[in-house]
Amino acid sequence: MPPILEVRHLRKRYAGLMAVDDVSFSIPAGICFGLLGPNGAGKTTTLEVIEGIIQPTAGEILYKGRSRNSRFKDEIGIQFQHTALLAMLTVEEALNVFRALYQAPENLEYLVDQCQLGEFRHRRHENISGGQRQRFLLALALVNRPQLLFLDEPSTGLDPQARHNLWNIVKTIRAAGKTIILTTHYMEEAQQLCDTVAIMDHGRIIAQGAPEELIRTHCEGVTVVLPRGSIDHAQGALGLPVSVDGDTVRIQSANIDDCLRELMAWKVDLSEMTVQSPNLEHVFLNLTGRQLRE
Repeated sequence: MPPILEVRHLRKRYAGLMAVDDVSFSIPAGICFGLLGPNGAGKTTTLEVIEGIIQPTAGEILYKGRSRNSRFKDEIGIQFQHTALLAMLTVEEALNVFRALYQAPENLEYLVDQCQLGEFRHRRHENISGGQRQRFLLALALVNRPQLLFLDEPSTGLDPQARHNLWNIVKTIRAAGKTIILTTHYMEEAQQLCDTVAIMDHGRIIAQGAPEELIRTHCEGVTVVLPRGSIDHAQGALGLPVSVDGDTVRIQSANIDDCLRELMAWKVDLSEMTVQSPNLEHVFLNLTGRQLRE
């Protein structure tokens, strides 16, 4: 069986800028695929080309082994970061407007139940909260029963409770057999939801794999974090790689036992110590750098 989506040597050039530079990847059906990258990396342009919003300069995009056609547009759903809707409609009325655009739309009650819209289904959509709006926009993306779902920064601006609630809904949707392509700036979100991630920078994919695989490949050991005052007396003598960030000291260690033995030998106060295991955010920063991107 061919992958549900295959991108081959995709390029998109604007005047003086190669926004997407020879990007290739394939996505098997039924997984959540994350496309990550700093601002300006090219991920949004890549998705807009795949979705058919803009035309590529070069490359090929295959859906179920064939070039995209009307079937592709019928079988995808897109949750944009911002969607303009008719004013003064309730959530339910807006859903029915979108459902009327398709010959075989998803059942209204299924959408309401799946995306937890029941408590505000009769409220005007412009009067709902941020978390409620994101669930509502997700329901709109599911109206046509898509097989391939694009989620563009779905939890931006949500508080932790609303974010985790949305993650649970996305996990349920994936468990029902849909394929999801996710863009996000929240590395925890990608690590929670994605089976595979591709990290882009400067228009190219620089790493790809399962989150755990990328962590093993691009990160080593753990980071021990201590208040600077607890280590000042021993900092110059420690045989450990120490970095100082304001009032905080970070020690990278491939072996936590050896690190702790040396700290205790120098009678370093460990009462406020924290130990950070590497995660996808460390991978992202190691690969793309720590400099702020505007």
